[in-house]
Amino acid sequence: MNRKEVEILAKEGIFKGKALKGKVIETHISWVILSGKYAFKIKKPLQLNFLDFSTLSLREAYCQREVELNRRFTGIYFKVLPIHYSNGSWLIGEESERNPVEFAVWMRRLASGKKMDYLLKKDKVTQAHILSLAKEVAHFHQRAEPLYPPFDLKGLKDTFNDIESIQEVVEAFSSQGQLRDFQEIIPKSVEWSDSFLEKHAKRLEERMGEGFIRDVHGDLHSGNIFLYEPPILFDCIEFHDAFRQVDILYELAFMCMDLEAYEQKSLSDLFLMAYQGHLKVLLKKEDLALFIYFKGLRANIRAKVHGIALKQAKSPKESARQLQKYLQLMNGYMEVLKS
Repeated sequence: MNRKEVEILAKEGIFKGKALKGKVIETHISWVILSGKYAFKIKKPLQLNFLDFSTLSLREAYCQREVELNRRFTGIYFKVLPIHYSNGSWLIGEESERNPVEFAVWMRRLASGKKMDYLLKKDKVTQAHILSLAKEVAHFHQRAEPLYPPFDLKGLKDTFNDIESIQEVVEAFSSQGQLRDFQEIIPKSVEWSDSFLEKHAKRLEERMGEGFIRDVHGDLHSGNIFLYEPPILFDCIEFHDAFRQVDILYELAFMCMDLEAYEQKSLSDLFLMAYQGHLKVLLKKEDLALFIYFKGLRANIRAKVHGIALKQAKSPKESARQLQKYLQLMNGYMEVLKS
């Protein structure tokens, strides 16, 4: 399906005999139709270097995988439904003699006013929210399957160093007056990261043997959390196992970096402390350095996302501001570890 067809489906499509009369929310890789009590997520027909949704059979398989993985920690995912186009009408979940033209993940719709990123922008995330969230995440991590992959130092280096792919963007916008004085951050950070990983390679490998690599969420930030009681996590990574099968500390670093990006360092510290009360992940002094490095890596990846978006941005000023924010965060974590 394309965007125009999804818009028509949202407005005129039929589900359980009634018109959806919904609205479309677009992400980089999906369209989500919000309609009444339900949400329907449709994967875009994309092929990128880290995912392949290029065929209908692949999209169906990844829809099934999404439901399966997210059911580990939430009950809002119902099932995968076929989408048909028949006699000039779009139908979700209806029987048809024709083959489906698309598939959708059927979910319970949650209140947008309880989404964590929305509440952070309103400065309405409380310590009680954070304590409850830490407990929920820790309990999920305790149940998650430990994994024991081979240690890959080069792969760790490459993950950080991929930020070099946006160096050209930073330089181009710097010459236009934006991102001034940021040209040197990326090459300096790459050199520093290689050195840091070599220094701490032994401890990183030890943590793998201690069972800290687990099949977790992979994309744990405030945009994927609703602050009900208990909090609801959703939208884990289904399209690339390696992004989800990581050191627990790396997962926590994303949540804490995200809070710090909203200038909520005290909530970030509280989250880590509360989590430690349920599941200890900082066993040695060196682990704290790894945690700070992981926060830097998460900021690195967010910077890269915004750098890529900046190339096609209709409003480059906002994308450049976001890129600058995450480069500054990454650099700040690096400076902490240097001191």
